[in-house]
Amino acid sequence: MPSKKDPRLARAGVSGYNKPKRTPNHPKKSHIVVAKSGDKVKTIRFGQQGVSTAGKKMDAKSKARRKSFKARHGANIAKGKMSAAYWANKVKWWGDYNGKKRIIRKHTRKA
Repeated sequence: MPSKKDPRLARAGVSGYNKPKRTPNHPKKSHIVVAKSGDKVKTIRFGQQGVSTAGKKMDAKSKARRKSFKARHGANIAKGKMSAAYWANKVKWWGDYNGKKRIIRKHTRKA
């Protein structure tokens, strides 16, 4: 007997659990995810619509914004997959302000 797909996945328009999706037409929140941890399932909307985050940039301003976000929301990020802060950190503020996820440049060696 095949198991039925959870109606929360279809309603949110995501392909599976713990797979975030952008929601450009939502009036307030920029992303949605149907989070699952153990047997608990919860639909979470996160991220402020229209606000640019630090993203892939590694300039000083972006590093400062990333560091501030992680300092402000650190306790909620630590709560895990069932919190909006965890998903915002993972999707919108993914880089580490210490430069651990830096873009690696290839160095050419001069002979």
